[in-house]
Amino acid sequence: MSKPIRGVLFDLDGTLADTAPDLGAALNRLLAEEGISAQPYSAIRPLASHGARGLLELGFGVTPADARFAELRARFLDHYEQDLCGQTTLFDGVRELIEGIHARGLAWGIITNKPMRFTDPLVELLPLPIPPQTCVSGDTVGIPKPDAKPMLHAAAELGLDPAECLYVGDAERDIEAGRKVGMTTVLARYGYISATDQPEAWGADLAIAHPLELLAHLD
Repeated sequence: MSKPIRGVLFDLDGTLADTAPDLGAALNRLLAEEGISAQPYSAIRPLASHGARGLLELGFGVTPADARFAELRARFLDHYEQDLCGQTTLFDGVRELIEGIHARGLAWGIITNKPMRFTDPLVELLPLPIPPQTCVSGDTVGIPKPDAKPMLHAAAELGLDPAECLYVGDAERDIEAGRKVGMTTVLARYGYISATDQPEAWGADLAIAHPLELLAHLD
């Protein structure tokens, strides 16, 4: 018999917070420095969950194998750090969802691949009604999702078995990481999913089109 859910864990970008506008603005500031035309938001949004790697490939056509990648990544991240929360907002319904989780006596937290350098100040700036009880960044345990270690670390910080946790994310690596440790996985269909993604093949246990739909699965 499956264990009752006692904790809810979330990805950050594209699941809790709509960070794409600020990530895109950082990319376009870097493109302007290089004399390259800005990218439209419609092209940026689906790639926002892929962070610097995805956005630099979009803007410059570079990958980590290219000689300029490291330098462009460092400059992109500096631009992003200067305005982490200028246009970033919580997705509609997230505040009420966290209040609902808290009202049910459940723990909640964040597991993101975003580096701690950005995660910690951004979480402080977001209008979260209740602070997360754990916040695991991409460099907290030395390796990011889809590795199992961030998931196990977050569950341990909450004092829970991973099987007692539900994990919500909008990327394939989120679902893969959650499945590895036996968490109930939830696909956030409202997040940063591109036209070439195949989320139906990722194997999520549940899918939601709006954050508040999650509450029905917690009762």
